[in-house]
Formats: sequence, C-alpha cells, structure tokens
Amino acid sequence: MTVYQNYINGRFVDGSSTIDIHNPATGKVFAQHALADSTQVDQAVQAARQCHQSSGFKDLRPVERGRMVRRMGDYLLQNCEEIADLLTREAGKPLWESKIEVEGAARYFEYYGNQAESLEGKSIPLGSNYYDFTVYEPYGVTAHIIPWNYPLEMTARSVSAALTTGNTCVIKTPELDPITNRYIALAAEHVGMPEGLVNIICGLGHEAGEALSSHKDINQIVFTGSVETGIKVASNAAKNVVPCVLELGGKSGAIVLPDADKQNLIDSVRWGIFFGAGQVCSAMSRLIVHDSIHDEVVDQAVALAERITTGPGSEFPEFGDSMGAMISEQQRDRAAGLCKQAQEEGAVIAAGGYKKNVPGFFLEPTVFTNVKPSMTIAQEEVFGPVISVMKFSTEEEALSIINGTQYGLVGGVFTKDLNKAHGLAQNIRAGQIYINEWFAGGVETPFGGYGKSGYGREKGNEALLNYVQTKNIASKLSSLK
Repeated sequence: MTVYQNYINGRFVDGSSTIDIHNPATGKVFAQHALADSTQVDQAVQAARQCHQSSGFKDLRPVERGRMVRRMGDYLLQNCEEIADLLTREAGKPLWESKIEVEGAARYFEYYGNQAESLEGKSIPLGSNYYDFTVYEPYGVTAHIIPWNYPLEMTARSVSAALTTGNTCVIKTPELDPITNRYIALAAEHVGMPEGLVNIICGLGHEAGEALSSHKDINQIVFTGSVETGIKVASNAAKNVVPCVLELGGKSGAIVLPDADKQNLIDSVRWGIFFGAGQVCSAMSRLIVHDSIHDEVVDQAVALAERITTGPGSEFPEFGDSMGAMISEQQRDRAAGLCKQAQEEGAVIAAGGYKKNVPGFFLEPTVFTNVKPSMTIAQEEVFGPVISVMKFSTEEEALSIINGTQYGLVGGVFTKDLNKAHGLAQNIRAGQIYINEWFAGGVETPFGGYGKSGYGREKGNEALLNYVQTKNIASKLSSLK
C-alpha cells in the first residue's frame, strides 16, 4: 500500500494520521494519504508566509516569474501519461478524460505564465504640481481549497494565477482524490521555485479546511465547492477581513429554440452532462426545449444516454461514448436518491435513473421528462449524469424557467438566429453564457457566478485581479518656477 505525503516548505512529510483512497471503479482502497491537522495547516501557512517575506520571488521581474510558472505546465505535460493513470484510479474518470484534465491543468500554467507582464498600473492626472500613479501588489499568502471533481485542473487554475502575481500558496486538496496534486509540488521543485512557495496538504473539511479558512495569516482565499461549505469559508474569512473568490453550485440550463441544429445540440449534451459523470458545477443539467421539438430532442437524448458505456476508466484510453464512475458511494447514492424523489414528484425516467449493480460507484446516464420547474430535480444540483428535459412555449416562459433557481453559474442558447440568441443571453442571469456549444470558450474567458453560484471570477486575464491589491502613490512636486 503506497502512502502519499503532504508537502510543506519544500519537503514531503507525514501527517497526523492517514486516510484511505478508494478507486471509484472498484470501491476498493488502493492507497493512503497523509492527513493534516490544524498544527500542520499552521506549519504550511507559516512556511508560505516566511517565503513571501524573504524569498524575493515577488520581487522578480514579472517575465521571470512567468517563465517559471509556464515551465510548471511543461512538467505536467511531460508526465501526462503517468499523472492521467493515477487520476483515473483515484477519481474514476475514463483515461481519456484524465488526459484532458492534465492537459487543461498545463494550459493554465501556460496561459497565466504568459500573462505575467500584462498587469500594469496607471498614472492619474492631478494637475502640474502632482505625480500620481497606481501599482499592483500581491496579497501574500493565498489559500486554495480544491474540489474533488477536477482535483488537478482546479488547483492549476488558481495556483497558476496566484504564483504569476507573486503570491505564495497553501493548497488543501480534496480528501477523496488528493494524490495527483503531488505533481504540482514536483513541478514547483522541477522549475526551482523557492521552498515554502507552494505547500500542499490533504485534510478533512471540518478540520484542515476550517483551520485554513480561519487562519489569521492567510491573506486571500479561493474556494470551489458547495454553497453550504462556501458560506462557512466566507464566514471564517470575514472574521479576519480576508477577501474570497467563491465558485459554488449550479443548476445550469440551456434554452433550445425550434430552429436549433439538433445534432449540434446532442453533441453538447454529450459534453454538457455526461462528461465527468455529470460531476461538473457548470453541467447542462436542464434542457429547456420548445414544445414543437420537445419529443424529437427527448428521443435523441435518450439514444445518446443508451449508447454510452459505463465502466472502469482504465478500459477507456481513447475518446468515445464512455463514462466512468462517480467519485464515491455517498455521492452516487445521493444522486440516485434524487432520481427516486423525482419520480415520486411526477417526473418520468426516459433513460437510466438507477445505480448499476456492479462493483464501484456507477450511476446510469439518465434522462428525465415531464419535469416541472418547481420539482426538486429542477431546483437542486444533482452533481451526477442526470439531465431534466423541460418544455416551454414562449421565450418569456423559457427565461422564467432558466432564471428560476437560486443559482446563476452558466446558461446556454441553441438557435440559428443569433439576434434571438444574444437577446436571450442578455436576460439570462448567469456569469457565463454558451451559444450553440456547451463549454464554448476556454482558459481565456472569465468564469464565475451570480446568486448562490458565488462571486469573483476565475479564468481569463480578469482573474489576475483576484490576487493583487491596488496601491496608489501620490507625490507633490516642487514648483519649477
């Protein structure tokens, strides 16, 4: 049994105890990981604080920091096969999905490394007797509390931006799949990052997460996860007046107009709800379809769900109609329970709807019809491979449905009429809108939510502003006369 360690101040170290890591495809333990307590959290924070104050990393010319950050991504790509294999074992993803995640993580380091020189201050005219300008400075010690659905990529998303702007990092990995974050530490070592710049600890949310989010020497926090936990993190941060970026839940929907390209739509459904076994905050969990094409769309969605093969991720090295296990028995059973509740409330299963009677944590790709906006399945985030198809007659009705939840992370529109698409997009309350392709965009495009989907933005050049403070310097000049 391999026991993986935490990483503090440039060294791999044991924890106060260990936690079992299960392979979601089999349900069996295949490794253990060191578990951090509040003492080890403090050690990581103090290492990061000391590094920020003394290493000189923040004072490097931005291009030099950027080159180091970019090379961290190169390291991940060089070890992609090895990392992807481990990610598949700990997270249950098909091997081809794991490779995409490693490549996505590397892309963040590349993008933000290249953005290091893009943050520029400005001068402000105050008349001939004054010289006034602004500069951006790093916050200092940043905390990164990582979700289990994309453990490597979500770490890369925030850490790459934090390092680019001269901050130090304490990363709390998800306890369900913490192992691949080891490669973030190895990448930092590979490119010569100072000791203490990157610290990685695995811990339980109510222990390590609580200790990290409430630590008095943390200067900024990035959290991705549930609304409930996000409120706790924000409350802890508020006590120390520490800024947060919160990316929380979603119940994202797509409006499908009668002229939509059906094959293009189904291709987006494939990625939108069955990629990652639906364990994606921005998943296409609601399909809001004009009643004139509703039945046709349902038939095509059902055909898609029925041709998707589920099984151990190691059996799927190449892209295809394959789906892996959910992360844990608890998460799988929760999703199955919501499917059962949906039937009790009157929704109809058109495909799937049940957990599979095989080893591992598998749920069938599921399509629900006859879903009403007030039903639990239409309001609550399932975080599983479950899509609800709903009817509308008018665009006003469609907007009422899509905006009728507590969330506001992502919305979508499928139509050949771009005037209508953009008109609807302006009235959808969500931080990111996809038109005619779910997950359109990329690392370059800002991402974040409205409502209980959180606040602040990740991705894009805009995200760099999360990690810096603005300082204004005003000088009175001596008269030249």
